[in-house]
Amino acid sequence: MSIVKKSQACQVNWRKLPAPKRGRLILAWGRVIENAQNELAALITRESKKVITESMGEIQEIIDMCEFAMGLSRQLYGLTMPSEREHHRLQELWHPLGVVGCITAFNFPMAVLAWNFCLAAMGGNTLVWKPSPKTEGCATRLKQLWDAVAIEYKDVLLISYGGADKALDLADDPNVKLLSATGSCEMGKSVAPRVAKRLGRCLLELGGNNASIICPSADLSFAVKALTFAAVGTTGQRCTTLRRLFVHDTIYETFIEQLKLQYQKLRIGDPSEPSTQIGPLISQESGKKMQQVLKYCRSLGLVVHGGVPLALDDHDYYVTPALVEVDKPIDIMSEETFAPILYVMRYHELSDAIAMQNNVKQGLSSSIFTNDHSEAELFISTEGSDCGLANINIGPSGAEIGGAFGGEKETGGGRESGSDAWKSYMRRSTVTVNYGKRLTLSQGIRFDEK
Repeated sequence: MSIVKKSQACQVNWRKLPAPKRGRLILAWGRVIENAQNELAALITRESKKVITESMGEIQEIIDMCEFAMGLSRQLYGLTMPSEREHHRLQELWHPLGVVGCITAFNFPMAVLAWNFCLAAMGGNTLVWKPSPKTEGCATRLKQLWDAVAIEYKDVLLISYGGADKALDLADDPNVKLLSATGSCEMGKSVAPRVAKRLGRCLLELGGNNASIICPSADLSFAVKALTFAAVGTTGQRCTTLRRLFVHDTIYETFIEQLKLQYQKLRIGDPSEPSTQIGPLISQESGKKMQQVLKYCRSLGLVVHGGVPLALDDHDYYVTPALVEVDKPIDIMSEETFAPILYVMRYHELSDAIAMQNNVKQGLSSSIFTNDHSEAELFISTEGSDCGLANINIGPSGAEIGGAFGGEKETGGGRESGSDAWKSYMRRSTVTVNYGKRLTLSQGIRFDEK
């Protein structure tokens, strides 16, 4: 039996379990994860190489999602609408789709699964997970903890180990009713047409090329601290990492000097040490790609600060984060290099900064630092950021689970985590009940009446 068929067989019984009971099982999984938080965080750090404090935060995100799903399990509300016909009731009901496929990346090897699994399973679906080959140990351990609490429903979560071929198998399988894929834009472009060919559903969380705008009224020391984390957290390997920074020309020199000083204070080293702020890149290949981009920037005559490889051990690629000062937008700024490279540029008019921020193919996260109410309101208006996430006085990197997470344009348009993202994993049925004695057609149509 294929893994998808196995998941289907389990879903037949899982969907019959009342939603609050499904929610309690998910909450029980969260409690087990909470008790194993230190172990799981250490595993994330070992496989994904992110610093231990970020790994601890990732586990907390899973716990939060389990609690959120428990609450939602009693809130799968459908609307009741007034009918235009006498003695009729019009309403909508929400039902599970069936089997959900989930492809995740190395940088959040557990949390992204939780975003999908908690909502999908709470809604009565089962899930087949294709993790990154770099972090399969994280997947195995989460599955073991699910099995420990699920007992009768272990197959609600199944894992498909392997490379890109396994992801394409999920994309091609007509029994996978929704494919949730997190990764690069290139990955999304490879799986989405295959799902579309069979008229399936996709939920895509792809690349980001995120920007922040620093206005003259901003608290500069606060902004420097916030944006340093946004640019270098997870060693620049987040989809929400800050990649482009637009600073008003009246404060540019002051701000860039403060930012360079903050970068010089960063603690780079062993990611398992609690005091470390930046660990290694995921691979030597990622390091080489970063150096190629910086070499290209230098060939254009641009000023590059940092980006220096560090020989801290024999097998990992450590590097100082890079700042690249640019006078005008250049092509390389439109590409997402998954490494700590931040392009910094002056602006004069806020409308120009917003236009430059929006002028990329991706549309995930954005932010503005200002204490001017009008500037803040403009940024979140229809004339402002075109991203799925728009932040004021915080950086673009990171998000709470309570809000829907996702972006526009080549980021894919998907939404996961909070708000009403649960609806992505469900199908809606519009129901009409005639409790009268007459056949009353809508729009006043008459048929076969004497």
